[in-house]
Amino acid sequence: MNPFSLVGKTILVTGASSGIGRAVAVSCSQQGATLIITGRNEVRLAETFSMLEGVNHLQISADLTLADDMDKLVEQLPKLDGMVNNAGIAKPLVLQLTETEDVNEIMQLNALAPIHLTRLVLQHKKLNKGASLVYISSVNGNNCAYIGSTIYAASKSALTGFMKGVALELAPRGIRANCINPGMIETDLLKDGAVGQEELESDRLKYPLKRYGKPEEVAYAAVYLLSDATQWITGSSLLIDGGYTLQ
Repeated sequence: MNPFSLVGKTILVTGASSGIGRAVAVSCSQQGATLIITGRNEVRLAETFSMLEGVNHLQISADLTLADDMDKLVEQLPKLDGMVNNAGIAKPLVLQLTETEDVNEIMQLNALAPIHLTRLVLQHKKLNKGASLVYISSVNGNNCAYIGSTIYAASKSALTGFMKGVALELAPRGIRANCINPGMIETDLLKDGAVGQEELESDRLKYPLKRYGKPEEVAYAAVYLLSDATQWITGSSLLIDGGYTLQ
C-alpha cells in the first residue's frame, strides 16, 4: 500500500502552464492521477500536457479573471477528487507607486479567481466526497512581509483566510481544504528582470538553507495534501520556506 498514491483520482490544476503549476501537474501524473490542467497560455499549457505521464488527461485553456472562461471551464469538468488552485501573479510595487489597476489585477487573480472557482465547483456539484482542495498561498502576508509586495501579501492572506472558512464548511462532507505557504521559489518569474541577479543572490543567503525552493518541492507537498495520507488534515497551512521565517 502506498498512502501517497493518486491512482484513481481526478485532479484539476490551475496555472499549469509553467512553474509550480506545471510541477504539480507532472508530479500528480507520476503518482497515477488523471489531470485536468488549465492556464492562459495555450502554447505553454500544451508543453505541460506533453510532459504528463499516463493517459486520459485533459487540457482546457482559460483565463480565470474572465467570468465566461471560468464558467466554460467548470462546465467541462468531470467529478473531481482534488483541485490545486495555483494560478497567480507576483508584481513587485511599493504602495505609493501602485495604481488601482495593479490592485485589481493582483487581487483578482490571486484571491478572487480561486474563491469564485471554488464556489462554482461546489454549486455545480463537481467534487466527490473525500476530495482535497489545495491553495498555493505564500509566506508573504501569512508569516512575514516584504517591501514592495504589500498588495500581493494582502491577496495571499485573503486566500489563506478563505481556505479556513472552506475547510469548516466542507468538513461535514469529508472534503478537506489546505494551503501551501512557500517561500521564494525558482520559477520564470525571477527571470523577468524586475529584480536584479545581484539582489537575488543576496536574498538567497537570507535563507538558512542558502537557496530558494524548487517548483517540484512545492509539488511534492501538493501530492501529499491530495493523497489519502492526509485524510485527517484540513484547515492547515503547510510552510515550505527553507527556514526563512525562523529568523
